[in-house]
Amino acid sequence: MPINEKEYNGNLFDQLSLLERIERVAVREDCKPVLEEIEFERKQIERKLYQQPPLTK
Repeated sequence: MPINEKEYNGNLFDQLSLLERIERVAVREDCKPVLEEIEFERKQIERKLYQQPPLTK
């Protein structure tokens, strides 16, 4: 079942929140490979979230 853009963006924001929680632990444990992967995933999510034009066009 297709979802609308608002729901999709909400899912992307949830993914960003999850990455932030994981990042806190990775910083505390000084785990550089995990921090690199988090940065990669964040870029992927933000590219979808802030795409121009929006999905509805």
